[in-house]
Amino acid sequence: MPTPTRERLVAAAFELFEAQGYDATTVDDIAARAGTGRSTFFRHFRGKEEVVLPDHEALLGRLADRLAVASPGSAGTALREAAGMVLSHYLAEGGTARARYRLSSSVPAIRDRETASVQRYVRLFSQHIHGWLDQEPDGPLRAELVASSVVIAHNHVLRRWVRGETDDPRGELDDALTLALRLLRDPGAPDQPTIVITGGVDDVDDVVRRVREALAPGKNRGRPGIAPT
Repeated sequence: MPTPTRERLVAAAFELFEAQGYDATTVDDIAARAGTGRSTFFRHFRGKEEVVLPDHEALLGRLADRLAVASPGSAGTALREAAGMVLSHYLAEGGTARARYRLSSSVPAIRDRETASVQRYVRLFSQHIHGWLDQEPDGPLRAELVASSVVIAHNHVLRRWVRGETDDPRGELDDALTLALRLLRDPGAPDQPTIVITGGVDDVDDVVRRVREALAPGKNRGRPGIAPT
């Protein structure tokens, strides 16, 4: 199956940037390497900077669709899945994502475009979180804090992956998001109750001991649930 023109242009651009440098590469060079013309290039990209960046429009659209079907009760899950979708996009790019990181570290124009794109993700997350917290007095502030934290958590893990500092970016993202999402639930709210179901013949002291063990630090403290006995 032929490679789509957009993908050929991206591949050609990164090959040339690596071989002869970003500044020395022209749009005509990229189009020629991809086997297309200048007009074809501009049907897909507005300029040389844009060919370096991932398709943020499509990615933001997918995230918006996912977040739109979430409810306040599933907000944490939705945010985890949305951040995971962004990470999966970069992981699928493989070497292209790493090449982009090298370029953004050395080319101010690319770095500025990446910084601007980060704010688009923050605004998208904040918009939806604000909707979930709209009945709470500090909802707007917490929405911005959580949105920024989710994006920072993702970018921290992504940078570690592109630098070759982790072999488990998905696992690290899950841990990072656990920290980032702490403010999603009102920190002043009381812990959720734990429902204990017994068969009616258990020793009460033994049941209490087992429940305390289950709720010890590191074992789901503060999470609603059922403690089987």
